Amino acid sequence: MLHLKLETDPRWVTIAESNLEEILTDHAWCEQKAATNAITIITLNSEHEDLVTELTLLAQEELQHFQMVHDIIKQRGYTLGRERKDHYVNQLYKFMNKGGNRVQSMVDRLLFSAMIEARSCERFKLLSERINDEELSKFYYDLMVSEAGHYTTFITFARKYGKDIDVDKRWQELVAFEGELIKSYGKSESIHG
Repeated sequence: MLHLKLETDPRWVTIAESNLEEILTDHAWCEQKAATNAITIITLNSEHEDLVTELTLLAQEELQHFQMVHDIIKQRGYTLGRERKDHYVNQLYKFMNKGGNRVQSMVDRLLFSAMIEARSCERFKLLSERINDEELSKFYYDLMVSEAGHYTTFITFARKYGKDIDVDKRWQELVAFEGELIKSYGKSESIHG
């Protein structure tokens, strides 16, 4: 369903598991950034009522996820560390079309968002299947389902509003770009690292 070119090496879960405080902190900040991204898309495309409505709900859900991760951090006696840069997302951002018209920019931002959700979904699936922590296994399964829905939301809006753009071709270009990019990741205790 996600059509990722390269799957994460399952050994990444062992790396993530070796420092749960770090992976949970990184995850919390990923959720905050996802909420901020949805709000940014709303801000730039406020004339699309359905997009505003759906992405408002999505942003709220991402903030709920942030709170859920933060609650787990507190319950385990960990501390929410400082926000981390997400090098994967920053590199993926370079793919986006910075020129062109508003529609092209919107479609690229929606596809960029879909890709991040797809990779997060794939990582959460791995965590749900392989982590040796029952609570986190169930937690990541539930989030995997949610991220898959977000992926679908972004792809659907890209296709709806990108009528004069070959959205599927652009998506395949992003999939290829991300497939090369992800080869450098999967070696640290972060959601995209």
